[in-house]
Amino acid sequence: MRRSPARLVIALSVAAALAVFILYTSIAGAGTPQIQPSDLHRYQGQDVTLVGQVVTTRGDAHSDSGMRFVLSDPNKRTGRVSVVYHGSVPDLYKVGRIVVVSGTLRSGTFDGTDLSTKCPSKYSPAKSTKT
Repeated sequence: MRRSPARLVIALSVAAALAVFILYTSIAGAGTPQIQPSDLHRYQGQDVTLVGQVVTTRGDAHSDSGMRFVLSDPNKRTGRVSVVYHGSVPDLYKVGRIVVVSGTLRSGTFDGTDLSTKCPSKYSPAKSTKT
C-alpha cells in the first residue's frame, strides 16, 4: 500500500507556516517600543512601553486624580518624566524600584494604562560587609 503524498505536503506546509510565524514574532516583537524616559519626547501621542526607576510617588491610583509618580532612566536618575496612573498597583511597587508602564505621552505627562514592576534579581552579587 502506498500513501498519498498529500498528507506530507499538508504537514510540511503547516510546519513552514508556524516557523514563519515564530520567526516574525521574535523579530518584530509586540510592535510597541520599549523606551526610557530620556527618549520619550520622540514618541509624543504614540502608545509605548516606558521603563524607568520610580523617583517620587504620591496620590492614590483609584482616585479621580490618580497616582502620580516621576520616572527616571533606570539607575541613572536622568531623563525624568511625570506619570499619571489609574488602576491596580503591584505589591512590589515603591520608590527606587524599576517599573514598566504602558501608555501615551500627552502634553508633557505620560498617561499610564498598565503598570508592572521589574523584579529585583536575587542572583546579583551580595554586597560586601567588610569595612
